[in-house]
Amino acid sequence: MKKRETFFVGLMLFSMFFGAGNLIFPPFLGSGAGTSFWPAMIGFIVTGVGLPLLVVSAIALVKNGANELGSRVHPWFGAVFTLLIYLSIGPFFGVPRNANVAFEMGFNPLMAGSSFSQSLLLLGFTALFFFFVFLLSLYPSKVVDLMGKVITPTLLISIVTLFLIGFFRLDKSFEAPNETYQTASFFKGVIDGYATMDALAAMAFGIVILTAIKQKGVTEHKQLRSYTVKAALIAGTALALVYTGIGFMGTQVAGQETFDNGSEVLSTAVTLLLGNNGKILLGFIFTLACFTTCVGLTIACGQYISKLSEKLSYRGVVFLVTLASFLIANLGLNQIIEVTIPFLVMLYPLTIVLVTLPFIDRFFGGSRGVYRGTMAFTGFVSIYNGLEMLGFHVEALSSFMSVLPFASLDLGWVVPAFVGGLLGFLWDQFSHNKVRKENPQIERAS
Repeated sequence: MKKRETFFVGLMLFSMFFGAGNLIFPPFLGSGAGTSFWPAMIGFIVTGVGLPLLVVSAIALVKNGANELGSRVHPWFGAVFTLLIYLSIGPFFGVPRNANVAFEMGFNPLMAGSSFSQSLLLLGFTALFFFFVFLLSLYPSKVVDLMGKVITPTLLISIVTLFLIGFFRLDKSFEAPNETYQTASFFKGVIDGYATMDALAAMAFGIVILTAIKQKGVTEHKQLRSYTVKAALIAGTALALVYTGIGFMGTQVAGQETFDNGSEVLSTAVTLLLGNNGKILLGFIFTLACFTTCVGLTIACGQYISKLSEKLSYRGVVFLVTLASFLIANLGLNQIIEVTIPFLVMLYPLTIVLVTLPFIDRFFGGSRGVYRGTMAFTGFVSIYNGLEMLGFHVEALSSFMSVLPFASLDLGWVVPAFVGGLLGFLWDQFSHNKVRKENPQIERAS
């Protein structure tokens, strides 16, 4: 591949990543972090950029994507876990959330004063939105050129224009951080980065990027891995710069009013800069960003799920994904987010552990016990924490979880993950030695 082609594949990956959460959370962080902006933003970039890059790189190391990684724990775990990832970033949470944000920020402000009800406006908008998502998703091979060469440059130019205007016109000193960011602001930023869902999306996008590179004529696995990592670095660099820019804009409107979310922060900043007409530019940015992410996620779901059964065609899966996303999107943004956060708390630690292990695989000889022990102990903590957010509560378990190291930073799963991996490794060694003692011929043969 030429450098130019790699660059456009990287831009395509950026546009697929850059959706609702990427626009909402950095400015909200900026408005709350104030003088703690830089450590909080660095923490955000660690999980909002670093983790997705790590995931894409891990996917590039194996031949069959996320399913192969999960199968190192157990084939059934690989199938179920991967399917949950695709459903969560696709029709259940990720795609409907993006469509709702596009409606709230891109279309709804233009209909202020309309006699139509919000539910009817949302229905009409999402019907048209998902119609175009469906059409574009039918031709994944053409998406690389369209997103990389047309849509993404347009999106980046719009965002950079907005940031530069804000940088030169807004010159306010940083406010004191609010209560959330007064202590451990770096770790709060790390947790904020979870909410973008990009680490989960990267499990799917890694395959989309590999497929796009193969369509350029690259077939050798080492080259595929190299080009995938290069594209991921291009996308990651663009994400980090954009996060920092719109996060900075959030610091400039802090203290003016109480904000409930990042879209309100950006809307206030744009109104200060460009007046009410600025909301049109912001709406365009939100709609374009959310649309490209929905297309990328739909393609990823279509490519993966259609391979699970010969009875499922790619076009049929794309239709079902867009239909389900359309129906769930009409439940409303608040209801979707309410369920999304606990689900992310369950899945994110498992995803982090699963994509980290391949990079240190050689140090424990690929022991299946390490994979199983690490995932079991991590899952015990993360799944309970997620269930607790949904209202499930056991006093003894909650007390135990609260005293785990780093629990106050929402990282209580870290030490259990290490302990589980160590126990799994020791169990494998014990089992291996026991087999050798019971079957001396194995020792002689080796």
